[in-house]
Amino acid sequence: MKDKMTGATHIVRADVPADDDVQEGSLRPQLLNEFLGQSAIKENLSVFINAARERKDPLDHLFLIGPPGLGKTTLAEITAHELGADFKVTSSPALDKPKDLAGILSTITPRTVFFIDEIHRLKPAIEEMLYIAMEDFELDWVIGQGAAARTVRIPIPHFTLVGATTKAGMVSSPLISRFGIIQRFNYYSHEELASIIKRSAGILNCTVDNDAALLMASCSRGTPRVANRVLRRMRDFAQVYGNGRVTLKIAEDGLERLGIDALGLEKYDREILLSIIKNFGGGPVGADTLAISIGESMDTLEDYYEPYLIQCGLLQRTPRGRMVTPKAYEHLGLKPGAAQGSELSLFD
Repeated sequence: MKDKMTGATHIVRADVPADDDVQEGSLRPQLLNEFLGQSAIKENLSVFINAARERKDPLDHLFLIGPPGLGKTTLAEITAHELGADFKVTSSPALDKPKDLAGILSTITPRTVFFIDEIHRLKPAIEEMLYIAMEDFELDWVIGQGAAARTVRIPIPHFTLVGATTKAGMVSSPLISRFGIIQRFNYYSHEELASIIKRSAGILNCTVDNDAALLMASCSRGTPRVANRVLRRMRDFAQVYGNGRVTLKIAEDGLERLGIDALGLEKYDREILLSIIKNFGGGPVGADTLAISIGESMDTLEDYYEPYLIQCGLLQRTPRGRMVTPKAYEHLGLKPGAAQGSELSLFD
């Protein structure tokens, strides 16, 4: 696995069991039948994995598209586990030079699942090297310098590349065309998230009432990562203010204390909408200007906040910029087009 401090790439070997003694355990499922939601992806991937396993071939290269937190990394690790193959993880920012990629690919074993997160951020030189590795299972390497320089091709074991991205439009067509399997993740339903919360609660040795799980699910932005984060906080509230059981009352009070409303909007979601209304007359306003006004990076605004606001019908992207919708005014308890005075706070 990739070390967050050093950027190093670690290997998860198929024959070495995961550490199950870590307190609270891992919330990530290890098998396809434990992975909840994304049923179409699971069904198709199960067929492809079983066929590859029966042929004793590496799985075709797999391209996963979707917003952050929906399980792309988890599914990549499950794929390696189901194939009985080693699993290597890195991200595009960690691949600074071609030698970084060459160092990883020169040490893989046959049928290894190699996962690259944020693959849309690959540098052109590394992407060119990856083309040959994906198609011909060889590495192009330059030996010598100047007039004496020559290129040699080094064979590498057949492997499966799993690329994940939140911005499919930024991935070059030549790279996408080299993936044999392309799957797109969708946001999860409330029922699916409630099931995920109940499963995670079991791993965390926490009891959650069904109505509380459904309430938390409805406030989790359609994202398992957010659902698990909310569950951990509700567990804390239940431990301090209750008897350890997450009831509907504990969940309601906890969500209110965290500033999460009925649509799952957090403080910064509301701040984005209020900033557009108060500072820009409801829009349109450019993304870079909006990001500066709320003190967030444009990547965070576009990748995390905007997709959910758009899905909820509260925000529009237009050629001229971002605009709030009448539904946003209604959700915030404001009148569309009405002049907003200084009493309108961005931190309400």
